[in-house]
Amino acid sequence: MSPLATRPFELVRPAAGRAPVVVEVPHAGLLVDAEAASTLVAPARSLARDADLFVDELVSHLPAVGVTLLVARASRYLIDLNRGPADVDAAMVVGGRGTGGGHGLVWTRTSDGAPALDAPLPRSELDRRVAQYHAPYHAALAETLDELRREHGHVVLLCAHSMPSDGVGVDGRVRARADVVPGSRGRTSADTRLLDAVDAVCGELNLSVRHDDPYRGGYSTTHYGRPKAGVHAVQIEVARRLYMNEDRLSRVERGVARVRGFYSRLVERVGAPSALA
Repeated sequence: MSPLATRPFELVRPAAGRAPVVVEVPHAGLLVDAEAASTLVAPARSLARDADLFVDELVSHLPAVGVTLLVARASRYLIDLNRGPADVDAAMVVGGRGTGGGHGLVWTRTSDGAPALDAPLPRSELDRRVAQYHAPYHAALAETLDELRREHGHVVLLCAHSMPSDGVGVDGRVRARADVVPGSRGRTSADTRLLDAVDAVCGELNLSVRHDDPYRGGYSTTHYGRPKAGVHAVQIEVARRLYMNEDRLSRVERGVARVRGFYSRLVERVGAPSALA
């Protein structure tokens, strides 16, 4: 068994004073185990560029203020933890049906459109990845959310991601994205008061914000966000220009400190007893 298989994610619980807030980081990992590496043709730069580099560092301080933190170590080229187990197609797995966009449960194409796999995976290999990485990650996340919901009456899941700072719009033109994009599936995965709190924090820190554009939230937001049942989920996309050099794939320390401050204020606001009062 590979070292990665023994520790596919880190679950960090606060020592005391648990807030009703969980932050998950599903895409910062870069690790690929030996079995997956034998199928991969994506270049190393794609693994780094298509990861949410440094996002784990942007939120690493949060357990000190009562937040429970879940951080994946596996690359999304091994398995994408923000996709559902049924998000497969013929390019991904032998016997799969249909054509996807190349970014399903296992990425078959890089963000540049180059091939990521040398051939569709045998079903046994896909099943191995699900059993070894996807299932235990989401079991830990579901259990943690349930614990905190029972303890506090509700829980807030913040899905921490980063995004390329520019993107192609529906008109084909490249435009700068907002500093922060909260994804809530059209304001259905979390109470409006929590989404208003995200807006307020961004306003206080002079960060531009645009809801659901271009990211409405992925599997975690859709699967866990049940406001009526006391589970609120918001995907938080941060533009990479805020904290890194996107060409060199390197940190910008001043920006790292700024985004860490954003997260500190955000979890304080959404985790406060008055957040849903």
